[in-house]
Amino acid sequence: MSQDREPLPSRVEGLPPLPAEALAALAEGLATLGLDDLAEPVVRGLVDQLRLLLAWNQSINLSAIRTAEAAVREHILDSLTAVFALRERGLDALLDLGSGGGYPGLPLALALPARRTLLVESVAKKAAFLSAAAGLLRVDAGPATGEIEVFNGRAEALAEDRRHRERWPAVVARAIAALPELAEVALPLVTPGGLLVAWKRRPLDAELGAAATAIELLGGGPPRILPITLAGLEDHVLVVVEKVAATPAGYPRDPAQRRRLPLLAGERLPSP
Repeated sequence: MSQDREPLPSRVEGLPPLPAEALAALAEGLATLGLDDLAEPVVRGLVDQLRLLLAWNQSINLSAIRTAEAAVREHILDSLTAVFALRERGLDALLDLGSGGGYPGLPLALALPARRTLLVESVAKKAAFLSAAAGLLRVDAGPATGEIEVFNGRAEALAEDRRHRERWPAVVARAIAALPELAEVALPLVTPGGLLVAWKRRPLDAELGAAATAIELLGGGPPRILPITLAGLEDHVLVVVEKVAATPAGYPRDPAQRRRLPLLAGERLPSP
């Protein structure tokens, strides 16, 4: 990589604006979701985060989605489908696992609004983008951003930290793992009474069946499936799991153990 490359942007001044069709798709999608009353600084934050991502994406692979209109639908609006599931429980703090380009964590932080958000990302370059995006949103949306932190590391490390284990009212995760593994990684971080929200696609029956044992034995209640009705996202669903009991000590196991001894339906919880 060239040592003379200019630093990647941390502000949107000088970056291309979103095309009119992307802005129209955003306005239409927000109206469909019942979020057309979001304050102007919040909408500006949603737009500017995407502009920053599109700029960084030319140098760092943050997303396979390259066009603004598709990114509005697949990133911003898809993320915001969980707003009311979190609002109805009065949840104002969330942890986003494998945050990548900041979705779903940053749009949710703005739209809830969240008092505290932790973006967890193990890839250093992606974590650098998240830090830049969080700084941008503090300027764009001000107090609406709440406190946004970035953790460059693995969720397993947080689960061993008493400041994080079973301390988060909501853990959200989009396209990072199949449900059995996601349950083991995420549920140890959710406080009893809190929620795990996972973005998934149909068909889902086999994955739900495979995850049933892990969810139950790690402290989760029966999953609730929330359909998504936005145009272009009809095969998407939210899987919402309430944390109803404490997670046994020793979980999550390291990735090698999870691969060797997956928590499959009909099995007992193996010793960690």
